[in-house]
Amino acid sequence: MTVPYKYVGRPIEELISSGYYDPETKKVRAIKGTELHVRSRDWQIEGPLRMLFHVLDEEVAKDPKNLIVYGGTGKAARSWDDFEAIVDTLMSMESDETLVIQSGQPVAVFKMDKRAPRVLMSNAMLVPKWADWSIFRQLEAKGLISFHQMTAGCWAYIGTQGILQGTYETIGYAAERHYGGSLEGRLVVSAGLGEMGGAQPLAIKMLGGVALIADVDKRMIDRRISTSYLDTWTDDLDKAIDMALEAKEKKKATSIGVLANAVDLLEKLIKENIVPDILTDQTPAHDVLQYVPTSLSYEEAIKLRQTDPDKYTTLSYQSMVKHVELMLELQKKGAVTFEYGNNLRKQAFDHGVEDAFKIPGQMEYMRPLFEEGRGPFRWTSLTGEPKDIYDLDEVLLTLFSKNARLERWIKNAHNYVKFQGLPARVVYLGYGERALFGKIVSQMVRGGKLNGPIWFGRDHLDSGSVASPFRETEGMLDGSDAIGDWPLLNYALNTAAGATWTCFHHGGGTGIGYAIHAGIGVVVDGTELAEEKALRVFTVDPGIGVARHAHAGYPKSLMTVKSKGIKIPIFDYLEEKSKKVIEEAKKEGRISDYTYQRVKKDLDEYLEKYKKQ
Repeated sequence: MTVPYKYVGRPIEELISSGYYDPETKKVRAIKGTELHVRSRDWQIEGPLRMLFHVLDEEVAKDPKNLIVYGGTGKAARSWDDFEAIVDTLMSMESDETLVIQSGQPVAVFKMDKRAPRVLMSNAMLVPKWADWSIFRQLEAKGLISFHQMTAGCWAYIGTQGILQGTYETIGYAAERHYGGSLEGRLVVSAGLGEMGGAQPLAIKMLGGVALIADVDKRMIDRRISTSYLDTWTDDLDKAIDMALEAKEKKKATSIGVLANAVDLLEKLIKENIVPDILTDQTPAHDVLQYVPTSLSYEEAIKLRQTDPDKYTTLSYQSMVKHVELMLELQKKGAVTFEYGNNLRKQAFDHGVEDAFKIPGQMEYMRPLFEEGRGPFRWTSLTGEPKDIYDLDEVLLTLFSKNARLERWIKNAHNYVKFQGLPARVVYLGYGERALFGKIVSQMVRGGKLNGPIWFGRDHLDSGSVASPFRETEGMLDGSDAIGDWPLLNYALNTAAGATWTCFHHGGGTGIGYAIHAGIGVVVDGTELAEEKALRVFTVDPGIGVARHAHAGYPKSLMTVKSKGIKIPIFDYLEEKSKKVIEEAKKEGRISDYTYQRVKKDLDEYLEKYKKQ
């Protein structure tokens, strides 16, 4: 394409002329192939460049024209000028330099060392007393800060698949606990078909259930159908419910989208005395200006956000109150109900719903994974070669052949998951497993058994990388839900270990003021140095998660520390602490009866196995 004059002579000119970026239409395409574009000819810099382009590819991003990747308003860069400046910088950097990014804006480049990260980011951070949406938006309006969710600003989003396995595992654990492991003949109701919630229908279908999901935005419904995450849709509530009940009766796994507000769908279900087997929600309730009130159409909502945000906010809170009240009513009628970490309960609680937290959060089902340092590890083929992903799937199936849950996931992913942008995979791997797999991948790249380098990362929703009292760290045994040291330690460890890039963020998932979290990007390019750094990262990253949970008193984490040889200076104290905090958490009502019985059983197992050692 013809390069506009203002870009002639700039490093970004090469990518414009190659068709990877159109500065006039703001269209970005994922960069594929083996040709390097950065002047350093270093994959440790080419990698972050490609992941930045990947997250803004229209196949991947929710609203790429506005740099929004997912999660309401989660951006990849603060502005298009900043995006272009980041690209220019990456393309012209040397292999021992580090780019520093503050809330999506490149602010400095320093001469460092090849063992140091190539990019360091801090996104949307505010001093705690000022950490609320009102102040954030004032600063955002001045161009001083921007919102980057979790993996949007960290350039680690891989499309809807990135949340798919987490949704699959969460709902799968709910099915195991309440329905014997299968959702066959079960109805699961939720709302939200955006870049996060869009994983729900396919996850439920994979588990054999019937998904009935509401969304007010027809574009999101169309997007999910085009990527095969949703089977069908209607704008008629009666028809949608009839379709869902018929599929449930026939025990047919399927997914149905309905163009409607969540509140309207739940009111209809209650009126018809229809109780879902599982009820949850993934609307963007973390951001009051993104959540759509029941009294407005989607088009009216967009207009009112601009013309009268105060009125919009009032309507939004009123709708959230009604939303949670309806969920509570269905819970009382027998629906297995939980919030999927969008802060809906807290918003409703703050506006008068005293029983909002009778609805548990998703950690009721996911916590056991985190206790072992297990979480959403992910990777992409940086050259865009799908075969590399499928070859690595086979490596996983061989390497972890005794892991039935992993095998089930990989087979389902083969059958159902379409790649978006660069081909990618996400698999929940734990402490020791990530490093083992990473070493094999490095050797395969070095030996030419893969088409090119592999990028590794993960969601910020991981064992030790986040503090979010209404989601990932809700209901910690020792009451340490709001302790923010752990994600900062995670960020520091991964930086010291030499991750290709590291990110420290605020507000992802539950919104500004409610979460801080850290992320990584690691490029495995076949060199010995890249492998050395990667193996350190793949050890300390889940390792600090195990340590975090061990210090909170989880017996399963204590067992992992013992079996994996993780060094903890005050370990002897933690055994006694575990016994104490389990009872305190139960007495204070901070954990469910199920969790209490589970961790008590884990403690008995730990004492039986290690008390004589």
